[in-house]
Amino acid sequence: GLKNAYSTLTQALKMYEQENGYPATPANLGTVALKPILMKYIKNIKDCGIGATDPDKACIPNKAYVDDPENYNDIYMNYNGTNTISYASFDDGQFVMNNGMLVLINNPGAADQHIYISVDINGYNKSPNRLGQDLFMFQIIDNGLLLPMGAKNTYITNENTYCSDSSSNNMNGAGCTYKALNNQDFFKNLPK
Repeated sequence: GLKNAYSTLTQALKMYEQENGYPATPANLGTVALKPILMKYIKNIKDCGIGATDPDKACIPNKAYVDDPENYNDIYMNYNGTNTISYASFDDGQFVMNNGMLVLINNPGAADQHIYISVDINGYNKSPNRLGQDLFMFQIIDNGLLLPMGAKNTYITNENTYCSDSSSNNMNGAGCTYKALNNQDFFKNLPK
């Protein structure tokens, strides 16, 4: 599922570049501009807007800016289950692909900010709902390439903090995508 997601997202971004003559980059994408680009080239079954209000649906509620601490994140945990993760990395659009994968986008719209695409490969209604186990992050870098988080040139590369069995960092697991794609034993050794 992870390889399929990476391939699908990469192909969509390449089709955009071929059609427009330039890649989608942090410098040329305005706020929330990425979601309609991806949806144009990827078959999807549900447009979630920026987030669903009904948690029983296929999309997570967008609670990134809710001030009530009880409303922050009750869906996703970090890699080893020691901390919840912030919705702020997923608050600029969502859609569900025809294979049931939930795509979550962080596209703040400033050239100096990072663009992330996260994919819950089995949908959020199925466990484990952990970053680096079934929720994986990718980053569009300055030249328009989509890289798995944890790869060289991505924002998150420190495995001791961001793909660790022992780190309680709330973004622990974000750096596991590269490792999951390149280590054939990765899924055999997930923390419980």
